[in-house]
Parts: sequence; C-alpha cells; structure tokens
Amino acid sequence: MLKKLFRQICKFGSDEQFLHFTENVEVIISKILSLAMILVIIVSVCDLLIYLAKELLTDHESLLKETLFVIFGLFLNVLIALEILENITAYLKKHVIQVELVIVTSLIAVSRKIIILDLEKKTAADLIGLSAAIFALSISYLIVRFANKGKD
Repeated sequence: MLKKLFRQICKFGSDEQFLHFTENVEVIISKILSLAMILVIIVSVCDLLIYLAKELLTDHESLLKETLFVIFGLFLNVLIALEILENITAYLKKHVIQVELVIVTSLIAVSRKIIILDLEKKTAADLIGLSAAIFALSISYLIVRFANKGKD
C-alpha cells in the first residue's frame, strides 16, 4: 500500500497530473460536505418540528409574542442550510463557485439576523452595521446579476 502511495506521489511530476489530483480531492471533499449538510438539514428540520410541537402543545398565549421569532429563525436556519447545500451541489455540477448563490445565501443569513433581532438589546451601531451589510450585499447581487444577464 505504501509503495502504491509513493508511486502516486512520484507521478505528480507534471502540473497536469497534480491538477487532476487536486480536482479529485476537491470533488471528494465537496461530496463529504454535501453529506454533512444533508445531515445538518435533517437535524435542523427535526429540531424545528420538535420545538414547534412543544410550543403548540404548551402555552398558546406566548406563541405570538416571543416564540414566533424563534420559529422564524429556525425556519430560516433550514433555508440557509438548503442554500449552502445548493452552493455545494452547484460546485459539484460545474466546478465553479457561483457568486450569485453565495450572495443570496449571505442576504438570507443577514435577513434572518434582522428578523430575529431583539431591538431592546441592540445598539444603533448594530443596526447600522446590519443595514450596511444588507446594502452592500444587495448592490453586489445587482452587479453580479447584471453581469450574468448577458451570459444566460
């Protein structure tokens, strides 16, 4: 086994063979990340369903006050995980990181933060920072969208 591994390492003399090797490693790692993300999504959905069932079966008055924002946060966590899985599978299909998908995922993540934000515990600087992030991501999305419009 060690001899076989040593022969493989010696074959990396050419750039083409080394690049082929690194591409194979990237594909394997992407597949492992996909499986891990699927596990994260399943666990997140189970967590959401368990939390939702507990809240619906216990106190009905607090559902609209505090629990609703937690439920929205859990839903958006699942959505973000699905977007990350989409990023990984898009990479596996095209071997290119799709910037538009990454920006959309980031927008969803920052939007989630704003939706579940407790305004009583945050400062004006926190709000300004989140606003700047949303603005920058939105402008980035528009730029990438217009740049990709001619390619479609």
